[in-house]
Amino acid sequence: MTEWSTPHLKVILIGNSGVGKSSFMTRFVDHRFTNLYRATIGVDFLTKELTIDKTSVILQIWDTAGTERFHSLGTSLYRGAHCCLLLFDVTSLASFTALEGWKKEFLVQAGPSDPTGFPFIVIGNKIDLENREVPPKKAKQWCSAMGAEYYECSAKEDIDVDRTFHSAARAGLLYVS
Repeated sequence: MTEWSTPHLKVILIGNSGVGKSSFMTRFVDHRFTNLYRATIGVDFLTKELTIDKTSVILQIWDTAGTERFHSLGTSLYRGAHCCLLLFDVTSLASFTALEGWKKEFLVQAGPSDPTGFPFIVIGNKIDLENREVPPKKAKQWCSAMGAEYYECSAKEDIDVDRTFHSAARAGLLYVS
């Protein structure tokens, strides 16, 4: 098997159903947003080439279903990931509380060689909405305790979406080196 001339990094998006994973991925890759998304069935997949610190990389972005009935797909989807984006909706405390379970499930099913050093990035999405239930301080404390980067974003308003994926690419490159 030949090696890719451009590094390919597998980035997984996980979190509860409805937190905006598909919107987040589509905003980054296609630069568009729609309110008409339907629930992801199983997994969706897009790629995008970008330059990180003068290195060209291709991100393979895997958008996973957030519903319980597709959790059994996790092992095959998560395996070989270089970075995991944990998304929650800042207007849903339940989606934030669920992140610990998503993280544990990812580590069990992906089986990374270095679970303590595996890069996670946490995204508080939908900051454009008013009825916030998760204060930034609470999210930052949780991320600090687990050693994860934290970004507050809006796929709808295109706030920090690119910045988050660039950070994921950097983290993935560091993880494979």
